[in-house]
Amino acid sequence: MQRPDLRPIAVATPSQDTLFPDALVALGAQRPAILFDDLDDIQRRLLAWMGPPPPREVWDPLTQLIYSLCSSRTKDAESIATMRLLRERYDGWPSGPNSWDEVRWERLRDAPVAEIEETLHLVTFPERKAPQLKQMLQQVTERTGALSLQFLAKYRTDKIRTWLEQLPGVGVKASAAAVNFTSLRRPAIAIDGHHQRIAIRLGVLPDKATARQVEEALMPLAPPAWTPATMDEHHTLVKRLGQQICPLREPRCHRCPLHDVCLTGQRNAPGPAAAPPKAQHPRGEHVTTD
Repeated sequence: MQRPDLRPIAVATPSQDTLFPDALVALGAQRPAILFDDLDDIQRRLLAWMGPPPPREVWDPLTQLIYSLCSSRTKDAESIATMRLLRERYDGWPSGPNSWDEVRWERLRDAPVAEIEETLHLVTFPERKAPQLKQMLQQVTERTGALSLQFLAKYRTDKIRTWLEQLPGVGVKASAAAVNFTSLRRPAIAIDGHHQRIAIRLGVLPDKATARQVEEALMPLAPPAWTPATMDEHHTLVKRLGQQICPLREPRCHRCPLHDVCLTGQRNAPGPAAAPPKAQHPRGEHVTTD
């Protein structure tokens, strides 16, 4: 097998200033006056409100990358069902007894685009995601000599993410998930739409901040003692907050556990936060990969 090639793919790469223009303007001179101490402050409030989330089913990096590409702008139920269809149709099951053991996805890589698109019928934009998925798997093979990302464990996290983000369909959230949710277990915070929206409403960054800028701003707020698993848990808690309390339209600020440390919450509904609900997550429930 040829030696994996982690040199940058030959495409025009924007400068750091181009990648983070708004973040530089917002954070360069003075950090916004946020009302919370650090992410541990947020974490404690969310854990007190909804309890610890069930454990994630950890996958190998390539399987996670496939899921992230397919699940973009798609509800969890449809994303989970689609992953099962891919596994069943293309024999995408772990090669060993553990959920994170490597999966061989050659059958998916070699399938016709039309067949992949039909398999992705439950997700949004299958006509766009199917060719991206095939191209991504082909490019991994061409760049590394095999359809595997196991070799990434030998490289620095920043180098891994830069390389992954040059693959078709892979953005900043997908690269964060590939290094944090998986057997690689590296420090990163996957910023989905919920996390991005909540960070902006908390006052961490201005309204038009991107997911990349939000992660850049949040990582320094993570306590040094936080492990990659804690960052994973934080992502799940914030995502659930976005789904249940802080949706895109009509956030229920008066019910939010972050109400008193949220600039938007204080503006929308002044006063103390409501008491937490009694309901907790059912035991035995498993978190599926985002």
